[in-house]
Amino acid sequence: MKRVLIIAGITACFLSAPAFAEDGKDLAKKAGCLNCHAVDMKLVGPGYKEVAAKYKGDATAEAKLIKKVTEGGSGVWGTMPMPAQKGKMTDAEIKSTVGWILSL
Repeated sequence: MKRVLIIAGITACFLSAPAFAEDGKDLAKKAGCLNCHAVDMKLVGPGYKEVAAKYKGDATAEAKLIKKVTEGGSGVWGTMPMPAQKGKMTDAEIKSTVGWILSL
């Protein structure tokens, strides 16, 4: 029984991954994130593929990026501050957007 539940959980993750990724991209666009970030290149802030590469293999990456998006900040990628998204995006929207970024 335990094996069946594990397989079902893994299957559900794979089936929902494309929708999750698209939702994250759509949310980033809706929130205005793509005004300062592009997927493949630096604009005002780093390209999202560069962000994903920097955090690849970091088990704490999701939590770090959720905090950064929620609270804003500067100094990691340069001196230009990133505005906080708390109040502009829900926690679920931030989590989905970060998940999409890390999936690139």
